[in-house]
Amino acid sequence: MKTRNLGLGLEVSAIGLGCMGMSQSYGPNPGSRDDMIAVLRGAVDAGVTLFDTAEVYGPYVNEELVGEALEPVRDQVTIATKFGFDIGREGGLNSRPEHIREVADASLRRLRTDVIDLFYQHRVDPDVPVEDVAGTIAELVAAGKVRHFGLSEASAATIRRAHAVFPVTAVQSEYSLWTRDPEAEVLPALEELGIGFVPFSPLGRGFLTGAIDANTTFADDDMRRGLPRFTEENRDANAALVAHVAELAAAKHATTGQVALAWLLAQRPWIVPIPGTRRISRIQENLAAADLELTPGELDDLDALAARIGVHGERYPESMQRTVNG
Repeated sequence: MKTRNLGLGLEVSAIGLGCMGMSQSYGPNPGSRDDMIAVLRGAVDAGVTLFDTAEVYGPYVNEELVGEALEPVRDQVTIATKFGFDIGREGGLNSRPEHIREVADASLRRLRTDVIDLFYQHRVDPDVPVEDVAGTIAELVAAGKVRHFGLSEASAATIRRAHAVFPVTAVQSEYSLWTRDPEAEVLPALEELGIGFVPFSPLGRGFLTGAIDANTTFADDDMRRGLPRFTEENRDANAALVAHVAELAAAKHATTGQVALAWLLAQRPWIVPIPGTRRISRIQENLAAADLELTPGELDDLDALAARIGVHGERYPESMQRTVNG
């Protein structure tokens, strides 16, 4: 498996694994806990070294799953987790220094490790200066509990403020063929500062694989039921974008998802997407995207796709949108 440097010497597989969906958000899990442990360990065997989780996934149970699965191979992998939510208060944020320290200790126990490789602020807390957050992470690094500091869904201005206090290794935000928000300000700032970028939902929560259309039925506990981009009307309208990617994929003897990932990898050498899945066959398919080469003409065509065809529906409903790009 090819590797990439996110920043500050953190070298990981070119494609990581987002673990959230193993515990929540995308409907009933078709496999048991033992099945998910086998998938996580199979991902390591396939070459994945970056695994992404968070205390809020579940909550808590996703970290426990990842910790149990990766304990036997802990020295071979990079584990990223997150703080910043006040679990128990719906939608509440909490990045007060004392809370960050509490979360770090609890995450270490659940992950069965003595150090968190990459500790992200999950969402920017408007009530806590990011300088205080960065200073707290610096203390945790000095104590040997954390190796690297990350931010999620942060604006370029916030990234610069945090980085001035303690170096940020990686920033995580949604980025894909149909979500291009980071391109205007965030990616240029990261390039200037030497910070890596970790796109979540790089396959558009499954839509960019071509597996979802206007007739797809989502389970009651599938988060996509509440996302504007996934209404039946918008799914039907967005099918044109996926059809274009699928046409290119067929010509490349690849899958639609592989083309979407290869496009992301071609944007910058320090971008490491973390597609999520609950099947080892999908992990193997996704990893093969690292070897898929797109020509300059194909990349240019894909670059213009969202603007040319249009993307219908916002990423999140307004109540959730207020917590991003802080």
